[in-house]
Amino acid sequence: MKYDAQILLNRLVHVLSQFDGVECITLNEAAIPASLDPYFALILDVFCNGEIPQAAEREKIFSKDDSSENKISSFETYGEKDRFKDRFLYADIPVHIEYKATKKIESLIDIAEKGKETLWLVKDSGTYGYYRLSEGEVLFTRGGWLENIRNRLNKLGNSFWVSMRQSSQSKMEHFLIDLGAALIQGDNFFYEMSAAGFIKNACLTLFCINKQFEPSHRAYYKYVTSLPILSEAFSAQLETFLRNDSETTPQRRYSIAQVIAKGIVVL
Repeated sequence: MKYDAQILLNRLVHVLSQFDGVECITLNEAAIPASLDPYFALILDVFCNGEIPQAAEREKIFSKDDSSENKISSFETYGEKDRFKDRFLYADIPVHIEYKATKKIESLIDIAEKGKETLWLVKDSGTYGYYRLSEGEVLFTRGGWLENIRNRLNKLGNSFWVSMRQSSQSKMEHFLIDLGAALIQGDNFFYEMSAAGFIKNACLTLFCINKQFEPSHRAYYKYVTSLPILSEAFSAQLETFLRNDSETTPQRRYSIAQVIAKGIVVL
């Protein structure tokens, strides 16, 4: 992380930690690349167990910086009471601050622990939320709340992973059928939509098989190809499926998708 981004991060953490309702703050992996990377952003998860200042006051607090002429711009806030976001630019550094109620987080962990009866509540959103909880770099904490949450996530039973796999694998198979139908119909738009849905759920199934939470979509390729349990030649098949050249026809991509799906189902 560049010096100016690190200085800004330190200042934001100092400011946010002064809010009485803030329990802990973590940093998303999007801040790992250099600030010139197009994926770079300072993304903070701020877990709250009480009230924090209103949006207008937060904007004023973030803008206050006597040591620099740089001020925030393009400030916007949106979301609901138990989960909302501030987004703004500080000079040329994008900042995303996501506020999450600790009670809401605890309810999501309860869903994962209780198994099949409640998992339908999170199946559509996947496991990325759990990933951020378990992998975010801790920048500030008042106590052991996050440590307890992470311990609970580490102890999730096999039933959780089996149920999540069944859900993502079923979606993968449905998107594969749609891919074949779009190919027959010559529907290019539906073909591309189906291809995206297929490969996302194929990867999500592999994460579940390996009992790992899914990372952000931009990190899918890096993480999925390094999983310890993969179908034979999966990485090569994935690379071919994603290739955009004259040799990789829609028919060939569909054939590769069929091979990928078959390899995953038997794992």
